[in-house]
Amino acid sequence: MFAIHKAAGWTSHDVVAKVRRIAHLKRVGHAGTLDPAATGVLPVCLGQATRVVEYLSDTGKAYRATITFGVETNTYDAEGEVTATLPLPATLDAAAIAAVLPQFLGQIMQVPPIFSALKRNGQRLYDLARAGVEVQIDPRPVQIDALTIVDWHTPTLVLDVACGKGTYIRSLAHDLGAVFGCGAHLAALVRTRVGPFALAQTLSLETLATAFDDGTWVNHFYAPDEALLTMPAAILAEGNAGRLRNGQLIHFPLRGDAEQVRAYSTDGRFLGILARRAPDGWQPDKVFAVTPLAEPMKAADA
Repeated sequence: MFAIHKAAGWTSHDVVAKVRRIAHLKRVGHAGTLDPAATGVLPVCLGQATRVVEYLSDTGKAYRATITFGVETNTYDAEGEVTATLPLPATLDAAAIAAVLPQFLGQIMQVPPIFSALKRNGQRLYDLARAGVEVQIDPRPVQIDALTIVDWHTPTLVLDVACGKGTYIRSLAHDLGAVFGCGAHLAALVRTRVGPFALAQTLSLETLATAFDDGTWVNHFYAPDEALLTMPAAILAEGNAGRLRNGQLIHFPLRGDAEQVRAYSTDGRFLGILARRAPDGWQPDKVFAVTPLAEPMKAADA
């Protein structure tokens, strides 16, 4: 897998399509959609690594959000139509914002933007919104772990956000504006982390294309188990490694309450993911073909 720095104006699907062409592979997927206007970390998985997308998508994420107060838009970001321009309260400053941030921490109920890719009766909400269909959107539970003010220059707030899957930073901006009665929208967004992948580890599509041309792509490549490092690891003797490859139940004790572990052979090769089925019983959930590191692309679509 590769940690791509998505540029503004690209959809996440655009990035996947470009990587397919660069790598000459069909099996390519991304872990966590970014809006076209947003930039930053977009993990892209190739070949067998596409099987860990679901785990990587569930990991924590971090963003740097630029929020402008006093202007509301129908999309909750700078791409939408302005729906209201309101005066800022005299009390709006960094201290006042810091005082209200705790109400957005922890597990909260959040209403997604109407202009979103969520579906209602099989239709995307943004398609319904563009058609003028009024839809009542129910709030959903989301997890916000940290909110840190980076900068405040009236009327613009720069805010670092650490959150879980499904959190809409656009909705957070809108809701902050509602607290102060002046409205707000998301002016810019950079995703700074997805799971173990930080912004400093990313590369542009141009750099990736050059790396494939000159054969240095392996210097930017991450193994599939990089996405699973929060799981405990189990080293399997040859007998159990064979049972894993055959999809058979494996028995070994493991302290703690982990429901999944990543499994390795005695020589350090990543074998797959095991799911707990009994106190000491583990069922193969994902089995990975063991291939030489020098040939990951050749074997990826096998």
